[in-house]
Amino acid sequence: MLKFVKGYMESIEGVATYPMLSLLIFFVFFIILFWWVFTASKAYIKEVSELPLDNTNQQNNQS
Repeated sequence: MLKFVKGYMESIEGVATYPMLSLLIFFVFFIILFWWVFTASKAYIKEVSELPLDNTNQQNNQS
C-alpha cells in the first residue's frame, strides 16, 4: 500500500510544495492566535471566563 502511495506521489509535479504550504499555514495560524491572546483586553477575557459560572444565563435557558 505504501509503495503505491509513494509511487503515485512521486509522479505528481511539485508535490513537495504541499507540506511546506501546510506548515506555513499552521505556523501563521498559531502566530496570529498567540498575538490575539496577548492583545485581547483583560475585561473581555474576564467576562468570557465567567460565562460558565453565570447562573442568570443558565436560568434564562431553562425557562
